Amino acid sequence: MRKLWHSAVVLIAGSLSQLHAQHPLLSAGPMLGAAAMREVCFWVQTRQSATVRIAYWDTAFPAHQWWTDSVRTTPQTGYTAHLRATGLLPGRVYGYRLYLNGEPVSFPYPLRFRTPPLWNGRTNPPTLRVAAGSCAFITDSLTDPPGRPYGGEYHIFESIARLEPDLMLWLGDNVYFRQTDWDSRTGMIARYTHDRALPALQRLLSTVHHYAIWDDHDYGPNDSDRSFLYKDTAREVFQLFWCNPTYGVGNGGITTAFSWGDVDFFLLDNRSWRTPNRLRSERRTLLGEAQRRWLRDALVSSRATWKIIVLGGQLLNPVPAFETYANCAPEEREELLRMLQQEQIPGVLILSGDRHFTELSRLERPGLYPLYELTVSPLTSSPFADAVREHNPLRLPGTLVTERNFALLEFTGPLEDRILHIRVYNSAGHLLWERTLRAAELRP
Repeated sequence: MRKLWHSAVVLIAGSLSQLHAQHPLLSAGPMLGAAAMREVCFWVQTRQSATVRIAYWDTAFPAHQWWTDSVRTTPQTGYTAHLRATGLLPGRVYGYRLYLNGEPVSFPYPLRFRTPPLWNGRTNPPTLRVAAGSCAFITDSLTDPPGRPYGGEYHIFESIARLEPDLMLWLGDNVYFRQTDWDSRTGMIARYTHDRALPALQRLLSTVHHYAIWDDHDYGPNDSDRSFLYKDTAREVFQLFWCNPTYGVGNGGITTAFSWGDVDFFLLDNRSWRTPNRLRSERRTLLGEAQRRWLRDALVSSRATWKIIVLGGQLLNPVPAFETYANCAPEEREELLRMLQQEQIPGVLILSGDRHFTELSRLERPGLYPLYELTVSPLTSSPFADAVREHNPLRLPGTLVTERNFALLEFTGPLEDRILHIRVYNSAGHLLWERTLRAAELRP
């Protein structure tokens, strides 16, 4: 059984990765994961068992080199490896080199990673550039029906990499489990392996720090909820293929948070505790009570200028369509909005995916600053052209996008006048629209 699984992984990975791999053992990566001031996580996948190690150095002092521990990839973990660079300093840029079985692997682009700066409020905060997107469908001729492919324009990942963001936020549906995948650990690993080996993705993986949440398609079947039998398996595989800071806030799931400069990010899990969309016998929920309470406490405790709530589906859009919060858990939606109103938390912005179109929504709140939500979708899945008929009354004119796209959020400016530039680009990297928000305008 193990031999058959290994052959399938090699076949899937080999068909996609032959164009980018500089070493016969490399399937995908290296990928940069969560970055702390003293430590950075790397992810690598090989085609068969191999010893993985990474050398790294401060670009200001390239003669001094350090090494991660060696990790042996195995079939049990899908030939994935997580490695950690330790002993780092805040606010530094490091170069690195991948070694497989003791041999250096060459790449046609420089490999760099960075650590968050030590910012204590006494100086101007650093500029931070964050790419974001959701719904990345990679066509698979072995499992997908014939006809027009559902996924395409994979060069979008190269367009993102060319803009050189510091971070990439994956907003859910980062892979699409097929019927062949979601009822087994083997199937889930095979899907991630297939998608992660995409040649157009490799530079982005290796040069930008990645953080992810999930939505239904990388959790289970379409519209899946807390009843999904394999949710623990999905969580385990999610951890195999991502390098988030943590996973869950004490009761399972994948909820996490991290900070960079004067920006705090709160990454939510809208699947593990989600009630069925058609449930009638009790109040429906997307987040569950424990996660809602954690979010409230974390937001109230935050002293960051910007507080970014990252969610798989739309919160503000009041149209009860598909899997909007208004359609699936309207009472909980009102409770969340009421909490944000009562606590008067400054600097909140919501970032969501799922919808296969992009829009910027603005909710006016009496006696308080307006609340914004940027929905960004899709990366490579098929766009939802009929979004023009969904009349979200909160949508700002000129922000609806019904083609494949991504967003770039740039936090910049001096301490007394912090600015967020929101820019949305199509798959070729052409600017579609931009808006500017000032931190001073997002205060009680």
